[in-house]
Amino acid sequence: MSVIRLLVLGAVRQHGRAHGYQVRSDLEYWGAHEWSNAKPGSIYHALKQMAKQGLLHAHETAPSVAGGPPRTEYEITERGTQEYFTLLRGSLTAYDQKPDVLAAALGFLVDLDRAEALELLEERVRGIAEWRASVTEYYTPEGGPGQLGHIGEIMNYWVHSADAGAEWTRGLIERIKGGAYVFAGEGEPFIGVLREGQENPYATGEVHPGDAR
Repeated sequence: MSVIRLLVLGAVRQHGRAHGYQVRSDLEYWGAHEWSNAKPGSIYHALKQMAKQGLLHAHETAPSVAGGPPRTEYEITERGTQEYFTLLRGSLTAYDQKPDVLAAALGFLVDLDRAEALELLEERVRGIAEWRASVTEYYTPEGGPGQLGHIGEIMNYWVHSADAGAEWTRGLIERIKGGAYVFAGEGEPFIGVLREGQENPYATGEVHPGDAR
């Protein structure tokens, strides 16, 4: 799963049209630079690459009224929207990926309708159960990790991770069934992006050449 592509496409989509520094600011606002590879260089590279691939449309803009250089503003295309939802759906059900894959998907969960979100999370639970069963074919949790020497701690970790992941997912499913959050088609969505000029309290302050473009 490409976490950076999902994050960048999702951020641009929420704005409708955004320049690179806005996207960077949003991802830092979400803390994505702490739990994913969403660093300035990778963000700006992803924007340029996806524009070349037709997933984003690049608009050249005039210099700012403050005298800054012209920026490139990006807008998601129809192909980009399709890619975005493919990545989102895949990330929600991918139980065997790094934690940043799920974290990125959760940030955009409500872009789906409630029924589909529940269906995908149920699929995640099934996938975790199947994976756990494959581990317990050769490791019996009741026997404790010592049955395989210290190597048994690996399998013990896998089983505990699977159990925790399934429990958390089932909890989220119940919260969604209970009416939590505003999903697509249900009303005014939660706004999770910074407005133009809004101060970002979580900005890293790191200067990057791409900030001005």
